[in-house]
Amino acid sequence: MDSDLGRRLREIRLWRQLSLRAAAELSGITHGYLGQIERGEKPVNNRQVLEALALILHVSPSDLTGRPWLTADPLTADAQAALLPVEAVLTEWRPGEIPDDAPPRPWNEVWHESEKLTNHLRPTSDYAAQGAVLPNLIHDLLCHADAAGEHRQRALRALVAAYHAAGNLAARIGTRHLGYVASDRLTQAAELLGEPEWLGVAGWTRAQFVSSISRARQYTLAVQAVDLPGARLESRGMSHLTAALAAAAVGNDSMAKTHLAEASTMADALDLDNSSWGAGTMNFGRANVGIWKVSIGVEAGDGGRVAEVAEDVPWQAVPASRQGAYWMDLGRGLLTEKRTRDEGLRALLKAEELTPQQVRNNVFVKELVADQLRTARRDAGGRELRGLAWRMGVVPAG
Repeated sequence: MDSDLGRRLREIRLWRQLSLRAAAELSGITHGYLGQIERGEKPVNNRQVLEALALILHVSPSDLTGRPWLTADPLTADAQAALLPVEAVLTEWRPGEIPDDAPPRPWNEVWHESEKLTNHLRPTSDYAAQGAVLPNLIHDLLCHADAAGEHRQRALRALVAAYHAAGNLAARIGTRHLGYVASDRLTQAAELLGEPEWLGVAGWTRAQFVSSISRARQYTLAVQAVDLPGARLESRGMSHLTAALAAAAVGNDSMAKTHLAEASTMADALDLDNSSWGAGTMNFGRANVGIWKVSIGVEAGDGGRVAEVAEDVPWQAVPASRQGAYWMDLGRGLLTEKRTRDEGLRALLKAEELTPQQVRNNVFVKELVADQLRTARRDAGGRELRGLAWRMGVVPAG
């Protein structure tokens, strides 16, 4: 079976008039591996390779992955359709501006919906439901954040959480540019709020949502966010984790490990497996640090060895969204080695059970599943693998 990513990669490389060997040398991989990617014989299974190829071809990583892509999942289709009204509310109004196109709902109704977003929709990675509520929620929170309003401070904190959800939704579904707009709006809301701990959240969010083609800048912003005056341990720790990912994405494993160690120290000082402070935007604690260690281990090419790290992660302490990420990244690592492929597939199916929309919209899972489908025998795991592939849109629906 052909690889959509490999085919696009070859088309863009030829359009750029780059030979296979030249493209491979510029991106830091062997020309043999690049040839296998283009022929659909090997997957692209980490950010470093994907972003290096996009960089030398002068395109966005999404130009190679083809995101957003069609799947057999109607919920994903609903989430993608919701992005247009989300884009409208992000671009029409800034925090501090009061929408005058329609009156807001009563505060109690708006606050109830904000709590539902924080406590249910985001923790379960329900992108379709988030997309359905975010446009009206952000609109009404902007109205209630009027400087003269009695609910101003609570509305501004809720706006920070809503903008973060909007940015995360856009990044997961495949329209990452909206994440940059959401990050700016979140920062503006935090500045109006004027509380140092929420400015710390804004500093980390800016680093987290920066373009994946700007890893050096992402690293700088994350390090700066660690030292923001008044920032809490949660946002400082998450900033270390973002710095670790930025380092890992460019192959600097030593620096990634340094920041992981700093985040681990902060989690121990916090003395919690999970903190929900910050309206659930971070979930920082020992559990999330462990989950990030697994993820960054996969980025570093540790393969099945990430299972050793995963054993000590108290993953049950975090919301389903992070539990899904744990099983998803563990599955990615295990699937890269023949001896642990069955365990890897079981891990991915567990992740899909917990957070189906998160798994079905992950480019690296899609690549790995397509690779497994190309080589799979008709054994006991074949039906489950093909089912997952179909739900991800890896094989045609008809």
